[in-house]
Amino acid sequence: MDLTQTYKSTITKEEINSLPYETFEGKIVIISNEIDLQKCIHALSFETIIGIDTETRPNFQKGSLPNPVALLQLATNEIAFLIRLNKIGMPQSLIQFLENESIKKVGLSLRDDLHALNRKSTIENNSSFVDLQKLVKNYGIEDQSLQKIYAIIFNKKISKRQRLTNWEAPELTLPQQQYAALDAWACLKIYQKLKS
Repeated sequence: MDLTQTYKSTITKEEINSLPYETFEGKIVIISNEIDLQKCIHALSFETIIGIDTETRPNFQKGSLPNPVALLQLATNEIAFLIRLNKIGMPQSLIQFLENESIKKVGLSLRDDLHALNRKSTIENNSSFVDLQKLVKNYGIEDQSLQKIYAIIFNKKISKRQRLTNWEAPELTLPQQQYAALDAWACLKIYQKLKS
């Protein structure tokens, strides 16, 4: 089967705007201490593949360094863990989990995410990370943004309204939680759909 015939290569903003919004209907768990992190890592250790994403507080000052990663999202089909790195840092247990080769971590533009995470602590083994930007090309999809790739494959729109909000806020708002969970979950759904 010729995979390049499966999906259209690109989609316009107008086409995306006409689509219904996607929502994450699963459970969202916010992790802001090491005890909850251990429970999260234990739960995810039974998975073979998860979605991954990060969020960083935007920096609107020209020429200044980017802020450190504030949030790491890890998602299964049913649950999204939002790990508040700005509160707990990068504990060794989390680094070991990210280096675990038996669990695939699927994300978008992962080089950027890993570069940002490596400013906090070094993740030695990147072989278990799958970047959708490379994968979708095999299916004839030329667009590289999560919103466009998701729209092409599922005919649904991912809202980007929360992207430039404060990810270091004392509490994450419900829209922030939904947005963050959806981004990691959507990466997993795209991978599963392409591989099915």
